[in-house]
Amino acid sequence: MASATTDENRKAVKRVAVVGAGVSGCAAAYKLKLHGLNVTVFEADGRVGGKLRSISQDGLVWDEGANTMTESEADVSSLIDELGLRDKQQFPISQHKRYIVRNGKPILIPSNPIALIRSSLLSTQSKFQILLEPFLWKKSKPSDSLESVGEFFQRHFGKEVVEYLIDPVIAGTSGGDPESLSMRHAFPELWDLERRFGSVISGAFLSMVSSKGGNKNPSGNSKRRRGSFSFLGGMQTLTDALCKDIGHHELNLHSKVLEMSYSCKDKAAGNWSIYCAPDKNKQFQHSFDAVIMTAPVGNVKEMKITKTGSPFLLNFLPDVSYMPVSVIISTFKKENVKQPLEGFGVLVPAKEQGNGLKTLGTLFSSMMFPDRASEDLYLYTTFVGGSRNKELAKVSRNELKQLVTSDLRQLLGVEGEPKFLTHYYWSKAFPLYGRDYGSVIEAIEKMEKELPGYFYAGNHKGGLSVGKAISSGCKAAESVIAYLESYSD
Repeated sequence: MASATTDENRKAVKRVAVVGAGVSGCAAAYKLKLHGLNVTVFEADGRVGGKLRSISQDGLVWDEGANTMTESEADVSSLIDELGLRDKQQFPISQHKRYIVRNGKPILIPSNPIALIRSSLLSTQSKFQILLEPFLWKKSKPSDSLESVGEFFQRHFGKEVVEYLIDPVIAGTSGGDPESLSMRHAFPELWDLERRFGSVISGAFLSMVSSKGGNKNPSGNSKRRRGSFSFLGGMQTLTDALCKDIGHHELNLHSKVLEMSYSCKDKAAGNWSIYCAPDKNKQFQHSFDAVIMTAPVGNVKEMKITKTGSPFLLNFLPDVSYMPVSVIISTFKKENVKQPLEGFGVLVPAKEQGNGLKTLGTLFSSMMFPDRASEDLYLYTTFVGGSRNKELAKVSRNELKQLVTSDLRQLLGVEGEPKFLTHYYWSKAFPLYGRDYGSVIEAIEKMEKELPGYFYAGNHKGGLSVGKAISSGCKAAESVIAYLESYSD
């Protein structure tokens, strides 16, 4: 009798497939398993972590993908607490000291109105336009839904602000440029602030005050540090911790999903079957009750999906542009860096290409985290490519070495050759949230609506940051749980 009950309990456990073992897929799988569901993760690559990729070698520690994240999403705070990673968090030294290049030289980004007035980064006219924005845009008309990031910020703050603040920040965080990006999709919070308050600055201030008054820290720790952070050992420490909790038996590496098949029996939760490379005839488990897809939309478009015996055509999925980026890691002897800067890093506006600078920006990795290199070295992480210079992202390591050394020589006064240099090329570093990106969101929603038990998560939906990707995975897991519970007895 006891044996029969055990068998019934095993049958009652729902099975969920997660396609993709990046941070959103890992977060989703973790949440599902925490809820008591049977989870199987499929990953085309031979490693877990996606764009969180940390390397430790010869006394150096570096990240070849995302270097830091923030805790602006509640899901991130919960995850760090649950995984016990608080004691492994690393906050950059002088992280509020960030630089932007103007006329070939790094200039500290103003962090407050007084610093803005004193700064030489912007002209007097632009400074006044920023300070007067709350009054000039108090009753503004909401922007067009197809407006670009550049058009939006130029209306509020002027062309110079777009060229010397918005452009370098966008290039450094998404590989894009202000004129290609959709304001509504790239910065939905700011886009909404204008619709609600008119002034972006007033809206941000009022929202911040409201948030402080109405929301408590999710973990009850009011002294928690804010700002960007990483982890001891690099960002991959996060996905490694998630992977450990998910369990290695639930992770299938080198398992590129080629086909997915959905069938429905007796109005119960549907049955999903997964077929993977290299043997597409190999079926993992008899069925899954739900699927969370985190693969890029471009990869999903290549899959074959069948719904109740008929092909589910994916011709409605639009093409998505991806930004290629090369990440170059270099070290220099401290004695050979004549103008070192303390802080987070330096960003290069597109206009500074006229001054011979070709990189998107450089993080002062060992300045932020001294344990990433020995005491006699500076470790730098430099980015090349994006929409600004797509072809440069694909050049040889030797060409990248010359390019990076040239830029660092001009910006930081480095002399000689780097003591160490390596690089990693991301052919699809970021999806481009273009003016027509709404069609991508609509296509994702169409798949979720027409395929029962199918849910999408990742940086194509909800934002490009690590925190946004985690939140997307957690929300998809919550949707799966609600979906499966709706079919329970």
